[in-house]
Amino acid sequence: MPPLRLWLLMVLPFVLWGTAMTAMAPLLSSGGSWLVAALRLLPAGVVLIIWSLVTGRSWRIDGRDLGWFLLFTLVDACLFQALLARGLEGTGAGLGSVLIDSQPLLVALLARILFADSINPVGWLGLALGLAGILCLGVPADLLGHWWLLLDPPQIRQLLQPGEGWMLMAALAMAVGTVLIRYASRHSDPVAVTAWHMLLGGAPLLLIAEWQSGWIAPAWTALDWARMGFASLFGSALAYGLFFWFANRRDLTSFSSLGFLTPVFALATGGWLLGERLDWLQWVGVLMVLLSVICVSQRKRLWEPQPLQQPLG
Repeated sequence: MPPLRLWLLMVLPFVLWGTAMTAMAPLLSSGGSWLVAALRLLPAGVVLIIWSLVTGRSWRIDGRDLGWFLLFTLVDACLFQALLARGLEGTGAGLGSVLIDSQPLLVALLARILFADSINPVGWLGLALGLAGILCLGVPADLLGHWWLLLDPPQIRQLLQPGEGWMLMAALAMAVGTVLIRYASRHSDPVAVTAWHMLLGGAPLLLIAEWQSGWIAPAWTALDWARMGFASLFGSALAYGLFFWFANRRDLTSFSSLGFLTPVFALATGGWLLGERLDWLQWVGVLMVLLSVICVSQRKRLWEPQPLQQPLG
């Protein structure tokens, strides 16, 4: 596959996640976070199973992977989506979104410990730039302008919202799930693993949602259902299928660093569809995120000296 096409496919999951958040935002108040989370997973899992059957891919989970698959499902589907649902109920789009988008740093640390992925000083600089960039994108300028208040514990308690602890744990669950996919798909197709973990992980979320609402369907318009369909088919089926397929084959640190781009795409679609505009601090954040991706993905080339070509003759 040509390098440009490969890179575009690697970026696509994060584009879809960013745009899916824009599509789902109006649905949370009327449908509830549990129902929205369940409807993201269940149809996506069905679509991926059908796609595997149509294309002749293996759709079964190898018995040797069953233990790791169940752990992966528990952590990445049930736990991550449940924590995310709780977090969405108690936090805004500011610091909460920063916490969930910090998972590339957690993935890099786990990959360094478990797989001995090399992270040289350029890589660490890139991860730091990415974290600083999403802070500029997601945290209000007034808060960053008074950062010294963070030295005062009472001020910290006033700034933090109840759901932000849940969001941080959700980021950790997603990071662990990104690592677990390598163990869960040693003998199974990663697309099949992704599909079945969506189905098994989404079912409890649907039961919780229906138990809370008394089995009453949300009063959504056709446009609302179209938003939900986009978030499920593109923001989950296609995005998660590509994400875990690449996570199983590519350098985890470099690939997961592309996750810093998610809030950039979310803001871009918000500006396009909702008329929102970036302020100067957010533009700084965009620049830092782009520099972060370059540093992490090219860390070996930028840090290790390239051998000089010897002249012929």
